[in-house]
Amino acid sequence: MKTSPLAKPVFPTITLKPGREKSLLRRHPWIYSGAIAQLEGDPSSGATVDIRSAAGEFLARAAYSPVSQIRARVWTFDPAEDVDASFFRRRLERSISIRQALFSTLDPLRTAFRQVYAESDGLPGLIVDLYSGVLVVQFLSAGAEFWRKTIIPLLVELTGRDAIFERSDADVRSLEGLPSQVGPLNGAPPEKLAILENGLEFQIDLAHGHKTGFYLDQRLNRQAVRFLAKDRDVLDCFCYSGGFTLNALAGGARSVLSVDSSEAALVLCKENIAGNSLPMPNFTPLEGDVFVLLRKFRDENRSFDLIILDPPKFAPTAAQAEKAARGYKDINLLAFKLLRPRGHLVTFSCSGGVDAALFQKIVASAALDAGADACILEHLEQAPDHPVALHFPEASYLKGLVCLKS
Repeated sequence: MKTSPLAKPVFPTITLKPGREKSLLRRHPWIYSGAIAQLEGDPSSGATVDIRSAAGEFLARAAYSPVSQIRARVWTFDPAEDVDASFFRRRLERSISIRQALFSTLDPLRTAFRQVYAESDGLPGLIVDLYSGVLVVQFLSAGAEFWRKTIIPLLVELTGRDAIFERSDADVRSLEGLPSQVGPLNGAPPEKLAILENGLEFQIDLAHGHKTGFYLDQRLNRQAVRFLAKDRDVLDCFCYSGGFTLNALAGGARSVLSVDSSEAALVLCKENIAGNSLPMPNFTPLEGDVFVLLRKFRDENRSFDLIILDPPKFAPTAAQAEKAARGYKDINLLAFKLLRPRGHLVTFSCSGGVDAALFQKIVASAALDAGADACILEHLEQAPDHPVALHFPEASYLKGLVCLKS
């Protein structure tokens, strides 16, 4: 980057191929490598570049990633806005204030929520979650990584939280040419702590837990399961640390069979049940492969009133959607077979490569092949601290259906 004392910074410039500016004019924040005609300058990984149309018109200011297929991620569409410490202060202040207003009215007792959600908050690649006074951060893009030394002290200042733990170990880091980084980042954050959600306490493993330690995006959907569970025999598949299991027990479930492939997750689930004084005799943990166990239950003629399917990401990208569709259809077909008449299936996909319309088609096809008549009672999605920017539909990754079997 060339600078002079009296001039604004002059950034390296990406010029797009003719006609490839349309997505940016719609304010979509990604520039793919195939859209680029020319790069002027020699930007380092994460450095700021200007994006221009084939006609030379300014389109956006973005973070450059030399190895990712997403070659640049937009910071701003305003040519007068510099990308500097003041820029990050403004964006972080806005993101934090939105969450403060949201949860002061919706859930004032909640002690864990998302503070920053990447592109939806105008900060591509940056995730910040709050867990009972500890911030857990993910720098998932080259641009976020480039500005980490600016972002960390701003987070401390703006949130009043000194303890920060890093969980930059998501697969997307490797696509950006970045190594995984996990561990304390500021202050003295613990590796484990407890949070409060919907009146229940959950033990969180910040160092080794899924995502940043917990599935914060499922908060409202866990509540929905609580209301459905009374006097029901429940099967919770991919239960992890027991988010849905605990809510089913708190809702008065007659029994809950919780399945996960991880012994450590089931141990944590059991600890969470005990810590909330929920009825342990109503809970049965089972370690194993959900696909295998669902077939086993079918062969044993077992049945349930309420089945929850919350599998891991089968299709991170659209290119993997076809393979993922087979997996989603398989488990949903088996679930419909295991459901009793008037039973409920609560089924999810968190795969970015499977949109809501495709997921509904997959579940409908599964019901048809299972010989089950069913209807959709409710569409479920991620909690409001995971907002979806109108011009960035990719942020809407969590799709859920509540289905009633006739």
